[in-house]
Amino acid sequence: MISYKKIIFIWVLCCCQASFASEKPLIRLGALAFGTLNWELAAMQQAQLIETEHYRLQIAKMANPQAGKIALQSGAVDMIVADWVWVSQQRALGKDYTFFPYSNTTGALVVAADSGINTLQDLRHKTLAIAGGELDKNSLLLRALMTKQGAADVFAGMTKIYGAPPLLAQEMRRKRADALLTYWHYAARLEADGFRVLLTGHDILQGLGIQVEVPSIGYVFSEHWAKQNKSAVQDFFAVSRQLKNDLCHKDAVWRGIADLIQVKTIQENQLLRRRYCAGRVLHWGDDERQAAAAIYQYLKKVSHNRLTEHAEILESSVFWKPGQ
Repeated sequence: MISYKKIIFIWVLCCCQASFASEKPLIRLGALAFGTLNWELAAMQQAQLIETEHYRLQIAKMANPQAGKIALQSGAVDMIVADWVWVSQQRALGKDYTFFPYSNTTGALVVAADSGINTLQDLRHKTLAIAGGELDKNSLLLRALMTKQGAADVFAGMTKIYGAPPLLAQEMRRKRADALLTYWHYAARLEADGFRVLLTGHDILQGLGIQVEVPSIGYVFSEHWAKQNKSAVQDFFAVSRQLKNDLCHKDAVWRGIADLIQVKTIQENQLLRRRYCAGRVLHWGDDERQAAAAIYQYLKKVSHNRLTEHAEILESSVFWKPGQ
């Protein structure tokens, strides 16, 4: 006969096994401490969607993009936001990272409202501030466009300064730079202060013959991990899309992240919201992936392989397909 103690032991064991079986997968997301991803995550938290029936989200704040990449590579987080060029680099090295689009927003080339700069030719002998480093993608694509338009000498002849977006925005305000190529939200804040957008990232791409909107950044994660946690990943992406739409269509949700946005004027608030909402990924398919491959070739050529490194072409496996 089975003793009373054995019955209790079997009952406890079954309860533990049931508990482990029903525990939701944990998604450890690395997010820049001051990035716009935090807007969405704050709205997600307020909507009590940090945890759903399919996943639990744990957010780790990263000091800079490089810290996020290191955290992903070391296994400290499961997912970060990065670009598909980096994913391509990593796959060429044998990693199984993959990319799912997060945003279509791109940078912008900003000049003073009263500037005499109205065309790219007008940048001759001017000082161009570039957010990021020498291999900034917006800068490389601007160079590709100017080369295509016969203005390669104009780009080469400009004085270029590199740095963090907030510092370069101050340089523009102090008139220490004639033009600034920067990230979308810094451009929007400058525009609200009276500066003028000469070209957007989309304008640059269209000038290069890219007619569809290509996501600039996305969620990056291990393909193997995603297959093991498919329901959790798909549900998280669905919630992410929902929160983006809520921020764009529900004023109360947008007001709920006011402390993070920190705007000074109504116009700045409206511009930031408009630009943020314009970046929603409304379509993602073969056309966009083929356009990304075309952009990759421009980046490869202009950077002389320094940005793209080991991969000759942008492999389709760089992009995650939910059904795979």
